[in-house]
Amino acid sequence: MKNNGPWKIKSSKEIYQNPWINVREDQVVRPDRKDGIFGVVEMKPGISVIATNNYNNLYLNKEFHYISGKYSIEAVNGAIDNNETPLEAAKRELKEEHGIIAKDWINLGFVDPYTEIIKSRSYLFLARNISFVKHEQEGTETIKRIKVKFNEAVKMVLESKITHSPSCVLILKTKEYLENK
Repeated sequence: MKNNGPWKIKSSKEIYQNPWINVREDQVVRPDRKDGIFGVVEMKPGISVIATNNYNNLYLNKEFHYISGKYSIEAVNGAIDNNETPLEAAKRELKEEHGIIAKDWINLGFVDPYTEIIKSRSYLFLARNISFVKHEQEGTETIKRIKVKFNEAVKMVLESKITHSPSCVLILKTKEYLENK
């Protein structure tokens, strides 16, 4: 038996796997000492990045998401590929999705956006001193790059118009960083 905080894991069984997610079922002893099960979804770790040339404008995505069936305004996001650092993934995704390269990169930490049943860390970056290059989106992406005034992006977070949690945290961390640099 393996300890996981106050839980004990008796066994784990893989239920489903594809290149992006792994679903498993753990047979556990709960904190109340009763037997139970716990379903776990593991996703590749990811990145979220916001690009800005100055304090007043941010470049965000307006992107259709299959799972929600609607458009979402959010930071550039993507999975970290095997043998890739979070910073390398952030640079790759920003270029792929927006055609932006940056000279200055600020690591603003990470978040664990899902702490109940999904394991998926997201690393947060601010890209500055940017320039635009030609880019091609993946066939699954329908992304429009939008320029948003910084204060408007903060307002959109506070009014729940931006709801992607790593993007919300990143916008607020960017605000704190830029105001206190």
